[in-house]
Amino acid sequence: MAGYHMIPPEPRPLITDNSAFKDLACPPIWRTSHWLGINARHRPYAATARPPTMVLAIVLAKSTQTSSVSRMRHSGLSGLKWLPLALASLFLCSGCAFLPRPSKLSGNRAFIKYWPPDPNGKGLRLAVKDNIDMKGVVTTAGSEIFSITHKPAEKDAACLAIARQRKVQIVGKTNLSEFAVSPSGMNEYFGTAVNPLKRNLIPGGSSSGNAVALASGMADVAIGTDTAGSVRVPAACCGVVGLKTTFGLIPIEGCYPVEKHLDTVGPMGKDIAHTVQGMELLQNGFGPRYAAAKAAKPTAGSIRVGRLKLKGTDPKIDQAIDDALAKTGFQVVELGESLSDKFEQAEKDGNTVASSGAWISDERFQFALGVTSRTQSVIRFGQVTYTTGYRSALARRGAWQRTLSKVFETVDLIALPTLQKTPPGIPLLNLRMGILEAEMLQLQNTVAVNFAGNPALAVPVPLHRAKAPVTSLQLIGPRLAEADLLNAGRLVESAVQR
Repeated sequence: MAGYHMIPPEPRPLITDNSAFKDLACPPIWRTSHWLGINARHRPYAATARPPTMVLAIVLAKSTQTSSVSRMRHSGLSGLKWLPLALASLFLCSGCAFLPRPSKLSGNRAFIKYWPPDPNGKGLRLAVKDNIDMKGVVTTAGSEIFSITHKPAEKDAACLAIARQRKVQIVGKTNLSEFAVSPSGMNEYFGTAVNPLKRNLIPGGSSSGNAVALASGMADVAIGTDTAGSVRVPAACCGVVGLKTTFGLIPIEGCYPVEKHLDTVGPMGKDIAHTVQGMELLQNGFGPRYAAAKAAKPTAGSIRVGRLKLKGTDPKIDQAIDDALAKTGFQVVELGESLSDKFEQAEKDGNTVASSGAWISDERFQFALGVTSRTQSVIRFGQVTYTTGYRSALARRGAWQRTLSKVFETVDLIALPTLQKTPPGIPLLNLRMGILEAEMLQLQNTVAVNFAGNPALAVPVPLHRAKAPVTSLQLIGPRLAEADLLNAGRLVESAVQR
């Protein structure tokens, strides 16, 4: 594609001493792959003597990890006996996680690694979430421990193949919540990306840097991952567009995992047109599919939208969604309480699977110094959900998928808010213990879609007399309906901007 060029990533210097740690609140700590569980591709650069607190943390970690994921599958509720030890070790060995950390990022903290674009260039500016491998660049996954111990990636993640072929200008690797497990988007190590809509509101996660980079004009398109809403939630918080793709459509090789049943890669854009361009960078031949969707349904009057209402939603947000649908001119069909109840059950099941995935993927970091207490609390909560509800939740997945398929026999799309309320404010007293994450799980209407594997689009719509000027309309489609969703989003965007 003409006009594209690539700025090569800056090489990351090899770390061989502790000088990089002189500005940290906690003492320098190095780990080896023997106890940390880092794979061969991500071995640490060096090792030094371990301080006493670290030795204790290692002992505690090893004692709990004797109940591995494979053993946990057969341990039932017995796995809960480790919770008191887990909480005690958190305070004993990770107390420095509660101390203020110096921010490593300047400006709005959208980027962990930034390569300023050519000011005279006219090509697309692409941002990539930093849990997606880029050759020659360290993949931090938003974590201090990875930024210290990981070598630069040996190759690109599979989802970057088309962008590389077209020589798209990648302007940076974006900030995110640690290990992509936090829906708030907060990051204590790199600093939390600043919401351009209102500085005291959370940016949403986990793809917080993507949303902030787009909303602040530092990028046109971003590629992120969505396990339980990680593309749509920050899009909703920051007033941009996010598309969660059909499960399995875009390869996830080279992306740091959260949950194998839910993980997807998807585009984000400052508007629908740029999100379409992002989708063209992820799927060969998407441009003609989108053109066909526009030709088939050029106006909203031919699109049947099922309106789903959920208990607990702010009436102002429900009204904003209804106003946007009416102004666009869709054929709106009210969906009944039966589907609402099933959606809410799917949300619970999806949250169970997602949190369990954090435990399965990151169990080895539950006591690691250099991993924040916020993330550790999420991982340990995942241990509880894994032992108490993981299998039963997955057993209900097929029924939920069949329910949605039946709904799409009568409507083209389903509409509901992406978030039930406006984004929460950043707490003045940040305890970093997962309280905000629990609140966000109650506000987001996203994980039920991941649980089914369907695609969904988050598009901003006006919100009046509220602490944020916009809210987000979520449109859910049948499998492989990305082009139809973006066409509907185009019509909404055009209508609400008039």
